Amino acid sequence: MNINILPASGSVIDKFFAYPIRVYYEDTDAGGIVYYANYLKFAERARSEFLRSLNINQQLDLTEKHTGFIVRSCQIDYISSAVLDDALTVVCNIAEIGGASAVIHQEIFRNDELLAKLDVKVVHMNIETHRPCRIPPEYIEKFSHFTD
Repeated sequence: MNINILPASGSVIDKFFAYPIRVYYEDTDAGGIVYYANYLKFAERARSEFLRSLNINQQLDLTEKHTGFIVRSCQIDYISSAVLDDALTVVCNIAEIGGASAVIHQEIFRNDELLAKLDVKVVHMNIETHRPCRIPPEYIEKFSHFTD
């Protein structure tokens, strides 16, 4: 059987990237609400798909250029709780671009209700030397379309 179904990829809407997430039983805690650390997982998936939507091939960068984005810091504000079966949307844009780093602002919604917001600072690193390196100009150009 040849089945070729692609995973959810998200959509670009104006200066934002939006990625759909469904809350599954495994995402919830004993109280039936999404466990706090899982919001970070939702955000990570959305950031990965955001980069993919910009034709930034993270695997190729790691294997051929020996570079990649790593999380330097994360500020998260939990506003309201998601529960089992909720359909969520993670929205991403670029809050700040530097020479070797960027801040990706993310918000997690259930319909129009804001549940959490994150500011994730990523650093472009040489994975062999473990030192920051400049973000390629073509990536900065792509990021600039998603700034406020």
